[in-house]
Amino acid sequence: MNATEMAYGRFVPHQLLRLLKRPSIIDVQLGDHVEQEMSLLFSDIRDFTTLSESILPAENFRFINSYLSTMEPVVGRHNGIIDKYIGDGIMALFPGSADDAVRSGIDMLNQLTTYNIGRSRAGFVPIRIGIGINTGLVMMGTVGGHNRMDSTVIGDAVNLASRLEGLTKNYGTPLVISANTLHALEDQEVYNIRFIDRLRIKGRYQSQAVYEVFDADPEPLRLAKQATLHDFEEALACYHLGRADLAQPLLQECLRITPDDRAVRVYLERCKDFLRLGPGEHELPMEKEVDWRREYSIGIREIDTLHQEQLSCIARLERQVEAGDSAAASASLDSFAEHNALLNSSVENLMQRYNYPFITDHLKQHAAFDRAFAELRREIEAGARNPLYLLFRIRLLLADWQINHTTKSDLHLGHFLQRAGVS
Repeated sequence: MNATEMAYGRFVPHQLLRLLKRPSIIDVQLGDHVEQEMSLLFSDIRDFTTLSESILPAENFRFINSYLSTMEPVVGRHNGIIDKYIGDGIMALFPGSADDAVRSGIDMLNQLTTYNIGRSRAGFVPIRIGIGINTGLVMMGTVGGHNRMDSTVIGDAVNLASRLEGLTKNYGTPLVISANTLHALEDQEVYNIRFIDRLRIKGRYQSQAVYEVFDADPEPLRLAKQATLHDFEEALACYHLGRADLAQPLLQECLRITPDDRAVRVYLERCKDFLRLGPGEHELPMEKEVDWRREYSIGIREIDTLHQEQLSCIARLERQVEAGDSAAASASLDSFAEHNALLNSSVENLMQRYNYPFITDHLKQHAAFDRAFAELRREIEAGARNPLYLLFRIRLLLADWQINHTTKSDLHLGHFLQRAGVS
């Protein structure tokens, strides 16, 4: 590689060229693109505007470059590609695996601790960052004009990742991931993860579950969060089901054990407001029952029918768990498992018959759902958890997952099959 190519590589990463199947920067054309599943990481410095206003512009540049130079190799160590710097922010791509992205986020926070020690020694205030990660299909390519173009990544998965980064401010936690990323991990058990919120996001048919990854927390706080995980997630289930009165005492017990847990304090305030004023504009109680909507159709009759029947199975299971009818719930779990196997078989047969290019990623999502269902089934059949908690888990792991999967991954498949003449 000559000096010119190496210089260009500092502006357009060579990894992006490889993904675009271009051997050199001079071979890149406007409109080159490739569609691929990857994880997107957005990070940003908290209160950067206030910080930058207190120092001279030249010092500001030195600070930004010092920080970004610290984080750049962390992303690279985990097979990430820095797509762009957005002021003090970083947008990074992880085409390999969701685990690469999550491990990078944890490593960035650990590196930030070391970086802040150096800042403190030099007489500067420590900084905080927020990181959001989402996983999904994106389109990567070149945009612009013939005289000035740039590489970029576009798609709904990118927009959600960016939104998640901003949401870290709401919970006082530095690293959050979507349910898409959670279920794309090889083994969730190797991380410290807890549910943090269920959000209604503009442009989405179904609410999005958001999770906190707290591996990089100081050890005392991390251990305390582990100790209160059961009560915290049960409290959040109650809250999102409109029972702030039941959530409040559980959160108070969490606060007694983890007084530095900012998310607990946030939810205690929400409970107070909920009990005093009712639900806020963006915090309506969970929909009473999941049901089929025309917007969920992917345009393939066979699959649409199976999806509709699957949502009916979920709604029936919810009613039985809420009523405490364990025998009926057990029968519904059997029925759902059989129906889910039939749905997966039908979808997988269509993907194989028509050579769907993203079949591997799609099958991984099916496998992740099967694992989540098996875990939920064990919880329901054990009968040891609060029915409200189980009801909420059904909505998160079955209904939300299925609707989001249908309206994203299955819809993408539906468009592909329709172009192939399937209806």
